Parts: sequence; structure tokens; C-alpha cells
Amino acid sequence: MQFDLIIIGGGLAGLSLACGLRETRLKIALIENHPPRPAENWDARIYAISPANAEFLKRIGVWRHLDLQRVTPVHAMRVFGDGGGELVFSAYESGVDELAFILESSRMACELWENAKRQANLSLFCPATPGDVSIGDDTAQLVLADGRTLSAKLLVGADGRDSWLRNQVGLAAIDTPYHEKGVVANFECETAHQNTAYQWFRDDGVLAWLPLPGKRISMVWSTPDPHAAELLALAPDALCARVSAAGTHTLGALRAMGEAQAFPLHLLRVPQRIARRVALIGDAAHGIHPLSGHGVNLGFGDASVLAGLLAETPDWEDIGADRRLRAYQRERREETELLQHTTHTLRQLFRETLPGLKILRNAGMELTGRLPVVKNLLVRYALAACRTNAARMG
Repeated sequence: MQFDLIIIGGGLAGLSLACGLRETRLKIALIENHPPRPAENWDARIYAISPANAEFLKRIGVWRHLDLQRVTPVHAMRVFGDGGGELVFSAYESGVDELAFILESSRMACELWENAKRQANLSLFCPATPGDVSIGDDTAQLVLADGRTLSAKLLVGADGRDSWLRNQVGLAAIDTPYHEKGVVANFECETAHQNTAYQWFRDDGVLAWLPLPGKRISMVWSTPDPHAAELLALAPDALCARVSAAGTHTLGALRAMGEAQAFPLHLLRVPQRIARRVALIGDAAHGIHPLSGHGVNLGFGDASVLAGLLAETPDWEDIGADRRLRAYQRERREETELLQHTTHTLRQLFRETLPGLKILRNAGMELTGRLPVVKNLLVRYALAACRTNAARMG
């Protein structure tokens, strides 16, 4: 079977790339082992979507199908150091409507999947798994595990941190485990969160509370493996008390809305995200510490830029040509490396126990907090980086 583009992986990045090409001439195949399923109640895996990527989801036809009663805009964020430092970010003071939108991972994936099912130029192969790949001068060939053979001008690996395609074509990945887990859980709160996100840098990791609709929050506690195991072993009432105390009882008493879950944290660097007739997007191309909340935004940024480059390719030009792939890698390298370096450095900075360092890092937070121009520039830089990525899809 002949296609222009084959996407391996039907997660958020792969599906958004496919949907971003719905109005093009391209004939697309997407390979996925199983379709997404919504959580029974509230999904413990929550993402903070930048305003620019919310616009991207609108442009590709997904946002209007989301249940907006389960989407929460973030109007402010308060960040606390481990020694009295504090930073407050405000959408109003920064001249934007919101800093981010909080969405459940599974519901976003389900809406992307349903959107993809309605797409005329897209063929979904599900359930299906790749079995073999060969790359030629003019085409790439993918053999599925059931023996079906597909060919295309370009293969895109959107198949996660342990990417099969990345390994098959020999693209190196430097995987640095943090020996930490992100412990996630949802809670009902005694006090309203006022659309504010909270983050605490603590001796036992980084604790974040993200606002959900009503008086609810989603917690992400990035913490060393032994402490993560301790948290997961707690009874619900004990976990609520521990989380509330760690957040200085900011929102009063908490009540668990489900079981806590955990996932391992890694820094994943992929120096070359392209090979002959191959491009990587999403978690196949990078991995960062969740303290910045930008992991999924990087993936959507990849999809937005690559979709824009492919959509603007003239009919007579090969979409898998090296020139196009080099342009994609060049456009995505700066933001990815900057966020990886920044989050890794912050994580290391707050894990260090050298004498006097705690005073210095918290003094730095306080100084930044007293300089509104600098603080607003930080917000605007983050938003502008994502807007640049999304602009191609306009």
C-alpha cells in the first residue's frame, strides 16, 4: 500500500500531526497498537497546555469537541523555593488571558482519535505494530507484524520514549534516569484554588498542584524513588494529609478522588532527530523533567512545525527530502535544548545541598519576583516560543 506519509504512534504528538495535515493533498497512514480510552472518572495524568498550543488544537479541529466543563484556564502561578523564596506569575500582569489550560490526557487523546477517524486523507491501522523497516533512496518501506507492507516518502516516529523507529534507523538517544518518579493524584479541596497553579521546590522533590474544574486539583510530586514508594503505600487519608501539609495547607483539607499513580522520570536527549526519510516527534525526540510542564507542549510544537513544513511543500517536491527534514530539525532544536537545559539545571540546583546555596537560590527567586519586567519577560518568552511554532499552521 502506497502513502505519502506514515506515522508510527497514535499518541498526542502523532495524532496531532495527522490532524494538522487534514486539508492537504497528502495520503497518510497512522500505525497504533490500541486506541485511547477515557478514564472512568478524572484522569490522574493531567497536562498544562500553552495558549499557543490550544490555538493549534483549535486549528486542527480538536478543541471544539472537548468538554470545556473539564478544561481549566490558569490565571496565576505561585512558585515557592525551599528557603522562603517566592515567584508569582499573573496572566493579567503579563498582558495575556491565561498562562495555560489544564486538560486530562486521556480525554484529549480520545478527541484527537475521533477527529482522526473522520479524516478523509488518513488511514488508521489499529491494532497494528511495526515489524520491519527499510529505507531506500526514493521511498521507505514498513512491514507490519501481520505481514502487510506499506511504503511512503516519509516515516515519522511518534512512538514514545522507547521509540521502535528511532532504534531501527540507528538514531542515538542519551537516556539519563533521574531515579525519581512523578507521583500523580487528584483531590477535592476545602478552599477554592481561584484558577491558580502552585509549585513548591522541596528537599524531597518538586510538588505541583494544578487547578481542575470546581474545587479540585491535580498533583504531580516529582520525588526520589524511595519517597515515591512511600507515598504510593499510604492509605488515602494519610496521603491527603501528607500532600496538604507539603503544600502548607494552602487549600485546606484534601479528599482523594482516586488512587495515586507514578511514572519514572528521565532526561532524554536525541542529538539527531532526523535520518534519511525519517523524522522523530514528541517523546521519541526528547524527554524533560516535568517541573516546567512543557513536555507535551514540546510534542505539539514538533507536530505543528512538521505539519507546516509538509503542508507548504509544493506538489512536485519530495516531502521526505533532506532539505525539508533539516529545516524541521533546525526549527525545533533551540526550544528543545533550551527547555531541557533549563529544567535539568533547575532540578540540579534545588537538589544540591552545598552550604549557602539554599540562601542564594531563594534570594534569586525573591529578586526576580521584585522585577516585574524580568518576570513578565519569562512568561512572554515561553508563550512566544510556542506561538512561533504554531504560526506555521495559521
